[in-house]
Amino acid sequence: MTTRQLLEIPFSSGRTGSGPATWGQRAIWDAVRQLPPADAPRYNIATAAPLDPGLPLPVLLTALEQLLHLHDSLHTRLLPDEAGDLRQTVDGEGTLAVHLLTAGEGQDPAGQGARLHEELAAQAFDTAVQWPLRIGAVTADGLVRHVSLVLSHTAVDGSGMSRLVADLAALCLGGSPEELAELRRSTRQPLEEAEFQTSDRGLQRDAAARKQFVRKLRLGPDRLFPPAAEQPARFPNAVLRSPALPRAVERVAARHRVSTGSVLLAATAAMTARLAGSTEAVLNVVVNNRFLPELADAVSVVAGDGLFRLPDATAEFGEVVRRTHAAAIGTYRHAYYDRSALAAEVARLTAEGVRLADRSCVFNDTRELLPVAADPGEDRTTLTWPVEFEPRPGLTYALDVLQSAEALSLAMTADPSLLPRTAMERFLCGIEELILTEAAERA
Repeated sequence: MTTRQLLEIPFSSGRTGSGPATWGQRAIWDAVRQLPPADAPRYNIATAAPLDPGLPLPVLLTALEQLLHLHDSLHTRLLPDEAGDLRQTVDGEGTLAVHLLTAGEGQDPAGQGARLHEELAAQAFDTAVQWPLRIGAVTADGLVRHVSLVLSHTAVDGSGMSRLVADLAALCLGGSPEELAELRRSTRQPLEEAEFQTSDRGLQRDAAARKQFVRKLRLGPDRLFPPAAEQPARFPNAVLRSPALPRAVERVAARHRVSTGSVLLAATAAMTARLAGSTEAVLNVVVNNRFLPELADAVSVVAGDGLFRLPDATAEFGEVVRRTHAAAIGTYRHAYYDRSALAAEVARLTAEGVRLADRSCVFNDTRELLPVAADPGEDRTTLTWPVEFEPRPGLTYALDVLQSAEALSLAMTADPSLLPRTAMERFLCGIEELILTEAAERA
């Protein structure tokens, strides 16, 4: 028989303070606020895993308490002040709840953990009164056999979650919290980040980044794909899983002396231009911003959007790869800015009748983050259609690159009135074909 209880981990003597929200906190808070309440959990960042061998429960609880001391974002609340400006409040004390299931004899802890994880991830966070962290654990035979982490996206992005998981694992294995804190000493906590963003240097960086973004907005085509007559009821999701792609991507990158990310971005840009019947591609690229030294190990939300524009994207693919690498450097350099300020600037230009580039095609390389949860281990390329999503206004497609030990996967969600399923299949298979062909020709 399964039993369930709610444990509370006491937390005290933590860092405390209040100040303006960071650019990242504000951007996600604004996005979630615009969603219907039922859709808000879509912005949660969550991961779960079985533990084999198991872990003593006191070890996990102690590690979680130590984790709160390492990362202020985990005990930070967000709420607007009287003037409507969003502010962050870091609490120095409180309690962290752990949802604990104890599996009975013969019951499957992994299955129970998966169901608990799904339940916890489906709940929205009230950032004004709640800490942005939710924990689930399943025990069997006296040991924790499954653990679940669910965070509000206002607290972490994907890269922040991967660093959080690494720190939790280190603490559970007996790592010293003092040594981890020393390793993170040069990384800004959210209040420190907000202080930089409101400084003269921060304001200059913001202005320079937005200037470059708007410059490219003025150069790109205002629409890549023809407008649809009506919005479809659902957006399909396609996943191409290729065991051959990881090695091919590395081979192409080595041949042209570029990053593997540039190879994948180049193939995506090339297929975007081909299917749009254009010679150029404009992509909204998610940039984790961890190349900035002060944000390298940040367990917070610092990822931003960079605008990537590539003229003549249908040229010979090797040339496209090399030009993509050069153009991507500028995109990444100018992806750390105040997104609310950019939105206001874009709204002003639109009202003035300025034609601005299409930003509806989104590329997100998530390979450095948490691996694909399940991998069937097949040795051939497969294309599946696992789910459909509610329509996302203003989106043509979103392409996520995911990595597992056995393969590389391309997960694409698209507006079927602009890219029907046959076009989505051609898009994903085209990316694979471009890279595999280049790798074979240059071998």
